[in-house]
Amino acid sequence: MARTKKTPEKKNPIGDREKAENIEEIIIDLGKQGVHPAKIGLILKEKHNVDAIKPLGKKITQILKGNNIKYDTDLDFVNKKIGKIQKHSEKNKQDKRAKREIVRFIGLKKKIEEYQNRKISAQ
Repeated sequence: MARTKKTPEKKNPIGDREKAENIEEIIIDLGKQGVHPAKIGLILKEKHNVDAIKPLGKKITQILKGNNIKYDTDLDFVNKKIGKIQKHSEKNKQDKRAKREIVRFIGLKKKIEEYQNRKISAQ
């Protein structure tokens, strides 16, 4: 016996327009506090029950750029992390794990740079 699938109900992850404007304000406030865009997404998901921002028509980074709020890119974040680990590694020569982490983050940095170069050349 063949059964037809029910069409899934379309849920608006943001709700009504009032809530959408409120979410933009939350994003702007968090951005002004210096929170990384990925962290903003996690905060919205955990504290405000918002699963996706895209239905607003903008991404978190686009909202921040539209309001002239500076934020750290992934490359900036990785560079800071490498600096912290190198500083730690200089103080603690015996820490082999820190040396391994430096290698891992340098590889991640190269990946991000290659991705950005591809993205720029595609435009």
